[in-house]
Amino acid sequence: MTETYQNFIGGKWTAAAAGETYADINPADTTETVGVFPSSGPEDARAAVAAAAAARAEWKALGAPRRGEILSRAARIIERDAESIAEGLTREEGKTLTEARGETARAVQIFDYFAGEGRRLTGETTPSEFPRTMLYTVREPLGVVGLITPWNFPVAIPAWKLAPALVSGNTVVLKPASAAPLTALRIVQALAEAGLPGGALNFVTGPGAAVGWELTSNPEVAGVSFTGSDTVGSKIYAHVTARGGKAQCEMGGKNPVIVMDDADLDKAVAVCINGAMWSTGQKCTATSRAIVHEAVAGEFTQKLLAGVAGLRVGNGLDPETQVGPLVDQGQLDTVLEYIETGRQEGARLLAGGNRLSEPPCDRGCFVEPTVFGDVDPGMRIAQEEIFGPVIGIITVPGFDEAISVANGVRFGLSAAIMTSDIHRAMEFVDRIEAGLVHVNSPTVGAEVQVPFGGMKVSSTGSREQGPVAVDFYTELKTVYLEY
Repeated sequence: MTETYQNFIGGKWTAAAAGETYADINPADTTETVGVFPSSGPEDARAAVAAAAAARAEWKALGAPRRGEILSRAARIIERDAESIAEGLTREEGKTLTEARGETARAVQIFDYFAGEGRRLTGETTPSEFPRTMLYTVREPLGVVGLITPWNFPVAIPAWKLAPALVSGNTVVLKPASAAPLTALRIVQALAEAGLPGGALNFVTGPGAAVGWELTSNPEVAGVSFTGSDTVGSKIYAHVTARGGKAQCEMGGKNPVIVMDDADLDKAVAVCINGAMWSTGQKCTATSRAIVHEAVAGEFTQKLLAGVAGLRVGNGLDPETQVGPLVDQGQLDTVLEYIETGRQEGARLLAGGNRLSEPPCDRGCFVEPTVFGDVDPGMRIAQEEIFGPVIGIITVPGFDEAISVANGVRFGLSAAIMTSDIHRAMEFVDRIEAGLVHVNSPTVGAEVQVPFGGMKVSSTGSREQGPVAVDFYTELKTVYLEY
């Protein structure tokens, strides 16, 4: 029997006010309903905001070290339940069980790291020009914050927003992506079990046009952190800041790997497959452009095609699967449209390009891992985020041209170079327009203890993760104390 879940508002589980629900569908087998969730409206979001506002004083007064202890207990609960969380993640989002386990472990790391921030949430003292005056700063929480999270990392991204928001003393309304609400709900359950007071964290599912819009519009919500498309993110940023709120938006990438003529080609191929195909290419840091020196383009292409041909596509719960389904029919349609666009633009389809409809893929949203050659840097498939297992090979005559092509998009999230020349590597670091820079490693992946974010339209400036994550969720108060 399919389980029906509820919103979490003011410490209580409750149905949507209008009583409407929707089904969370397994993308590997669309005949399976993973769960039924509230299709909430603005009134539910307003109730959650009111509950968060009512809990502000108690949560702030608890103190950062105690708040950190609750995060630490939540980490142990997630660790205890890791296998069931990972299995649920695979069933509702599609990524392989191995990747889901890794993402769940990442959430544990995030909560552990920010639990420690409860004892490191410092200001600073500064010499005053006046006698007998102590001059110092302290961090104050924003108040109520709204977190709008995507479906592609349904445990890690809620974790890396929730942890710094909560340890800083904010109360939260979390709106997860409708395509993957169950995994985020498990994180909410862990925090509630860990002792989070009622109202400090509220969880509301439903359409972005209703729930998300209320969070961005409500004057009680002092800040909104969003991860998703640049189209939606730019609207959220403009809307929230126009009313005087604080907004943080992470909005995708068109990430290149530059393969130079002195690169280890076997490693370069492994790096490109890792970045382009794992998680079915559904990462904001996924590799979508291989910018290859013409001297090695032929050999690189042959090796890449051989590697892609060996990938096993199927249900993520199958331990042999390497590439799972796209998250839903809409995303499948989008990827297939981009593949057709690439054909029409004149790119050469070298591998894949088709929907998979034979067992074990006959009941899911599967597409073949796809490789394009002869890609021109101005083509749409070289400029726009596809969010699927699609990579285009762009051939260049040298390093300067490679940098120009890599920077020739409006995104600037992640970028990598494959080279054995340290001078060229450091020049790449200096010249690339990206917030995350990799030398001889994939464009994907980010460690919890360092900042995450991009340049240009990929981000709105502030960074997530690492010690700077609390900057968004706090305001600095400057104190002049004359004694």
